[in-house]
Amino acid sequence: MESQYTDEFLLRNWEGFTNHMIEVNGTKLHYVEGGKGAPLICLPGWPQTFYSFNNIAPELARHFRVIVVDLRGMGTSETPVSGYDKKTMAKDIYELIQALGIQKTFVLGHDIGGMAAMSLAYNFPEVVSRLMIADGLHPNEGMLQMPMIPPAGTFEDKINVNQPYTWWMGFNQIKHLPEKLLEGRYYHLLDWLFHYVMIDESKITEFEKQVYAHAYNDPERIRASNAWYQSFYQDIEDSKDYAKLKMPVLGIASNVSYGFYQYAMPQQAENYEIVHLADTGHYMFEENPNEIIRVIREFLSSDNSGGR
Repeated sequence: MESQYTDEFLLRNWEGFTNHMIEVNGTKLHYVEGGKGAPLICLPGWPQTFYSFNNIAPELARHFRVIVVDLRGMGTSETPVSGYDKKTMAKDIYELIQALGIQKTFVLGHDIGGMAAMSLAYNFPEVVSRLMIADGLHPNEGMLQMPMIPPAGTFEDKINVNQPYTWWMGFNQIKHLPEKLLEGRYYHLLDWLFHYVMIDESKITEFEKQVYAHAYNDPERIRASNAWYQSFYQDIEDSKDYAKLKMPVLGIASNVSYGFYQYAMPQQAENYEIVHLADTGHYMFEENPNEIIRVIREFLSSDNSGGR
């Protein structure tokens, strides 16, 4: 029944959370909010929505004012024709922060949400007190070295930790065709994806898969979410003007991304630490929510004033 995929229905077990729509930077964004305390902005990734924080947001709301935002093109937020570069998406979130009367906030981003979160910290550092990036570093020139064809023996049933083959990075560059192939069939893509990049795919439920399939079955949402990837060239150009981040930054790396974090974080932040979840795949909020909650709370309560 379609009603089970509405924002209101999905939020029914998030105690104290409420749904909201707001127009910022020329587009309408959906967000949910709950809890009290220091604000914590949460930004989801592909191919998910705010609901990807289902396993951690209610617990985090016991300690923080949690605000989970559907990025432009995601969930029930609008799908404008442009503005999917991370600098513009960061301005969306900055204006949301301003509209909510928040002076400074903690920020947590996963996947594409991590890229937008880093852009927010680069472009509006005055509003970000601490930054947490879960498998979602800002686009850089290293992306241009990704292989079109995987090395022999490295592309199998599960992602290769040492030589990951992320073919969707290329597929999502294509305009118009993905919408035709995936409209009404998005479940097949995300079902394969969760199996490929998760160590234990049983940690994501069939209902969760259906939630995301419902969200992305629409051709406009496929077009918009692919635009996050098609903007990587602009993101890379923008990154050339960014100085190293000065606020405390936590990199939360899955089994496959730790090497990237070790290479990239020293170039992108002055004061950082990396947590390696070696037994956890990319969709870490589903596979290891208790450890994610512990790591976040520890980082946000620590006296992290020194550089690294």
